[in-house]
Amino acid sequence: MIKVYTDGGCRGNPGPGAWAYLIVTNLGRTHQSGFELQTTNNIMELKAVLKALEYLKQSGAKDPIEIFTDSQYVMRGMTEWLPRWKERHWFTASGEPVKNRELWEGLSSLQIVLRPKWIWVRGHKGHPENEFCDTLVNEEMNKFLIKK
Repeated sequence: MIKVYTDGGCRGNPGPGAWAYLIVTNLGRTHQSGFELQTTNNIMELKAVLKALEYLKQSGAKDPIEIFTDSQYVMRGMTEWLPRWKERHWFTASGEPVKNRELWEGLSSLQIVLRPKWIWVRGHKGHPENEFCDTLVNEEMNKFLIKK
């Protein structure tokens, strides 16, 4: 079993933001994080999952994957909204274009190949791996603020 923990955040929305993931396998742990100068919280939450799944695809992951996210936006998007967006040619029920479409399309493609199970966790409630990702996100943003 491969367990993936993700988080994203932003200081101001929009504003400087960061994403992070932690992948736990029977062989060990790996993590990565990144920073963007001008972004949104939702984009960072999506990028965290996208980057983790890209890593797993490139590494040839074959074991079942569980993704733990504290983002209802990501969770509901992947498990509820995505099929309807596709049916409506990337428009919401209200007729608006889906925001962050390119990220959703990337996640959709990776989901078809990797078939992860999606699990929501409450953020900032002491979940160790989620807290680790949150720390990575804040460290990335702090690097930017210290340089300023």
